[in-house]
This record gives sequence, structure tokens and C-alpha cells, in this order.
Amino acid sequence: MKSTEKEIYLAGGCFWGLEKYLSNIPGVTATETGYANGKTEKPTYEEVCRHGSGHAEAVRLSYDASQISLARLLSLFYRVIDPTSLNRQGNDVGSQYRTGIYYMDQEDYSVIRKSIDELKNNYQKPIAIETLPLKNYYPAEEYHQKYLDKNPGGYCHINPSHFELAKEALVDPLEYRVPEKEELKEKLSPIQYEVTIKNGTEPPYQNEYWDNDREGIYVDITTGEPLFFSKDKFEACGWPSFTRSIDPEGIKIKTDLTHGMIRKEVRSRVGDIHLGHVFSDGPKESGGQRYCINSAALRFIPKEKMKEAGYEKYLFHLK
Repeated sequence: MKSTEKEIYLAGGCFWGLEKYLSNIPGVTATETGYANGKTEKPTYEEVCRHGSGHAEAVRLSYDASQISLARLLSLFYRVIDPTSLNRQGNDVGSQYRTGIYYMDQEDYSVIRKSIDELKNNYQKPIAIETLPLKNYYPAEEYHQKYLDKNPGGYCHINPSHFELAKEALVDPLEYRVPEKEELKEKLSPIQYEVTIKNGTEPPYQNEYWDNDREGIYVDITTGEPLFFSKDKFEACGWPSFTRSIDPEGIKIKTDLTHGMIRKEVRSRVGDIHLGHVFSDGPKESGGQRYCINSAALRFIPKEKMKEAGYEKYLFHLK
């Protein structure tokens, strides 16, 4: 086991779907369905569901803390539960379907509490998530393990689209911050400021990266948040063009009605800066998208310098 390997136990309705979802998150190394924090030893599914053993259907989750933080895992967990629902998720009703975060490491508690406090800001109803030390846990029967892999059409209260989104949740926005305006003015060149803050456009073929063919990663010039991989770059016009972003949620798409046109503007998630536009005339074999991005909105970090610059965990995706 790696020194950075950690465990957390999460409950959120039927454990079939929750296990499938969590197992797809980059940085998660193992998942197992089971029964947590009940009153009896080695309960059966029948005892948990019908005989009041007091256990919650839960997922034991192992993750590499060097790849993903607990705070990030919890933020992804919240996406597939109703945190205000007591003893119910979807059509599943009963105390065994309660939501819970059960921890073994006391140091995790402060992270969990901060996460819950931030979650409260998004809801008017009380948050109904248990946050307790793990008292006991027992693996579920074998037929419950990887159930949706064995039975792709099986019941699940989680929308299957979340399974695919989880696979692409590569970037943790919590790792990046937005500089103050004065800091940006000092940090950015005139053309960088014009493009990113004032929604400008740099000249084609007269910008830094339009013909850059080196391996590496392109990040937000203001925050450092990863945006594009070199492997997804292609030559299409006088600006850097990409078939896709690193993380679908790492960019924001807005309607742009300027210059007498209807276009889709691309903005960064954390920095909320203008990057460029996205068009549907990209390579069909790669999805048909063309993200036409201003070099002035990007910082390129070559592959051989990614570790030094703090982007080591993304090297795997360039292989």
C-alpha cells in the first residue's frame, strides 16, 4: 500500500450505484460495498433491510491522497445524493439508506466538517448527513460487489450519466485561487489582460502557441488550473485548437452575441477568464468539437517540467 493511500466510508442510498460512481473517480483505487455502523455483527442483507440491524448500506473507498483530496471526493459525493433527505435516496426508503460519512482518521473530521458547513450554504433545509467515526463495517455478500458491472441494466437511483462524468473529474478546483485584480494587472502582459479580462482576441498566427507541437499541459494563465492536454491539440486556424478540455467541468460555455454573431464563448471555471470560443467543425473522429483558444489566456508547461511545476499527477494522461 502506498503511503498516501487512505480510506473513507460513504453511505448514500442503494450501494450498487454509489459504488459504481465512486469507482470511476480518478484517484480512487478500490471500492467495496458493505454495511456500516450497525448494532449487530456480520449482518446479512436480509437483516439490514428487514430486521433492524441499524447498519447503513455503505461503500468502503480507498484513494490515493496524492491524486485526489478528501475534500474533492466529498464534493463529488454530494453530486449524487440529496443531502437534505433523511433515510431516503431516490426510491429507496429506510434507515439503511441514510446518508453518512464515516471516518477512521480523526484528522479527517475537520475536513468533513468544513465540507458540510460549505454545503449548507447551498440549501435552505437542514443537512441530513451523518458524520461519525466508523464503529464497525462488514463487507456485503459477493453478489452485491460490482453489481452494476455484472448487471448493467440493474436498478440504480443514480443517473448513469454521472458514471461517465466521474471518469473525467480530473481537476480539483479547490487547488486553485483567483488572484486579486491588482495582482493580475502586475502579472499579465497588456495582451494577456486584454484577452482574459476584457474579452479580447489576439491576432491569428501571431500568438505564442498556435503552432506549438511540444508535449505538455496548457493551464489558465491567471490561476494555473489545468485546461487542455497537448495530445488533444490540432492545427485548424491561427490560434491553438483542441478537440476537448481536460475536465468537462473545468470550462464554462456562455452564449456570445457580440459582433453580430451567435457564438459559444469558452471561459475557465475558477478564474472565469475569457479563453476563446468553441465550434462544431472539429475532427469528427474526436467528437467534432474545436476549442479555439487564445494563447494569451494560456500558460504552456512542457512535459519534462510538469513535475517541477506541480502537475506531476497529470503526466499519466500524456502517455
